[in-house]
Amino acid sequence: MNRIHRLEGLVYFARKTLRSAVRWYLQSRAFLTGKRFCCSALAGKSSYNIGINSDLSVSCNCRDWDGAGRLGSLRENTLEEVFASTAAKAFRRKLAAGRLPILACAPCPELRLVSPEEARQEEVNYHVPSRGIMVENTSLCNYRCVSCSREKLVAARKAASWSTEDLKTVAATIKKHRIETVAFFNLGEPFAHKHVFHQIQAIRAENPSVKISSSTNGILLNTDEKREAALMLVWICFSIDGPDTRTMNKYQRGAKFEAAYENMKRLVEYRDKRSARAPLIEWKYVLFNWNDRKEMIERAVSLARGANVDVISFWPTRAPIYGISWRYYLSPFFRKIGQPCWKGREIVLRETAETVKA
Repeated sequence: MNRIHRLEGLVYFARKTLRSAVRWYLQSRAFLTGKRFCCSALAGKSSYNIGINSDLSVSCNCRDWDGAGRLGSLRENTLEEVFASTAAKAFRRKLAAGRLPILACAPCPELRLVSPEEARQEEVNYHVPSRGIMVENTSLCNYRCVSCSREKLVAARKAASWSTEDLKTVAATIKKHRIETVAFFNLGEPFAHKHVFHQIQAIRAENPSVKISSSTNGILLNTDEKREAALMLVWICFSIDGPDTRTMNKYQRGAKFEAAYENMKRLVEYRDKRSARAPLIEWKYVLFNWNDRKEMIERAVSLARGANVDVISFWPTRAPIYGISWRYYLSPFFRKIGQPCWKGREIVLRETAETVKA
């Protein structure tokens, strides 16, 4: 366990150092070009990054391990008040002055480099997000992934999971602001919560037209009740980073390939027996330099076909730095895999997949 803690500490230090360097570069670039910053998430224009956490705190980004991006809490305030909070205003003010308020800003896709005039407009013209929001029903997880700062997360969250009253608050908030899409996941494993069926059901009961998606490592999506929960989603991805347990455990510590794969396969069967069109079921394969060899990728595609999933996607990553898949960027093989997309590459295996996703 001490070895794991040391590795987590090293990864956290490396990530912090890299982000500090990127922040310095971006701020220097803004200064030299006469530009400023603004954030789509803080403006209410994002469909993803604003997150309601397991303790009802609200974060401005999806990787708020240590609470640095905390804007407020739904325990004390409404979402409108959180967006107009002292913390939120301070973030916008710093961005408009050409500074990044937290390190998580550096790699965030919501960050934009704009003119000083536009930055000033974005500082004062903001609204609660209606396109989409992220909700974290629990911060608990059965994995200990290499880039996961689990100890910092536990220290930052005041509650590991929603209470019944918390669930009502989240469902009512989504309804009040007519939020269109909900990403039902963040820094925990959503299916680790024993009441996940009732949670998704309650959100959908209050918001019949909302589109809910989720992401899982698959191990705990292992009962018919949890499969029924998944059937209320429009999309779910299974994060399985390798074609076998040994490969997965180089990053996803605690992973069991056979269990995750079997649960993914069973969900496909469960859905298809009911002639349901949703959810779209996707195998998400994050690429590292230890799982990106041609034979591994071909094996994963073959297994995806065997499980009858709708899509298998391959996601390059920069975390941890030593795990970057250079084959993805340099090998002609990857340019022939499926189609390019915002994730990286994806192969649509069933013709109905694109229709369901839309």
